[in-house]
Amino acid sequence: MAILFFVEDCKFDLSKKLKRKKWLNTIAEAEGFKIKELNFIFCSDEYLYQINVNYLQHDTYTDIITFDNSEKENEIEGDIFISIDRVQENAAQFNISEEEELNRVLSHGLFHLLGYQDKKKTDAKIMRSKEQLAINLFEQL
Repeated sequence: MAILFFVEDCKFDLSKKLKRKKWLNTIAEAEGFKIKELNFIFCSDEYLYQINVNYLQHDTYTDIITFDNSEKENEIEGDIFISIDRVQENAAQFNISEEEELNRVLSHGLFHLLGYQDKKKTDAKIMRSKEQLAINLFEQL
């Protein structure tokens, strides 16, 4: 059960690492999953853009890309790339703290690994609800 944090091509220092690990494990367990190995890679817009182009053939900037490496049902293994530039920009745009936006994106990636989607309007509504519950849970821990 490992949750690891890495930084690539940007300056970023994640605070409250132990609390975030506990929080992410709590979210997964509430959904009936166990985290086996989950890597969060914090990076620049350009770094994530290149991943989007090279691996997904999407010529767009994004805040997060999630790769599911899970092999067993109800076990999470994955890599989640998060653009810190995009987190900062989104926080300013939505007039929320960077920590809240970071928690939204962290939970968003995990929810994808838990099977939630967000392409359809109804799925996106469920995803937003799950993210808000996760943000509230983080604040309660």
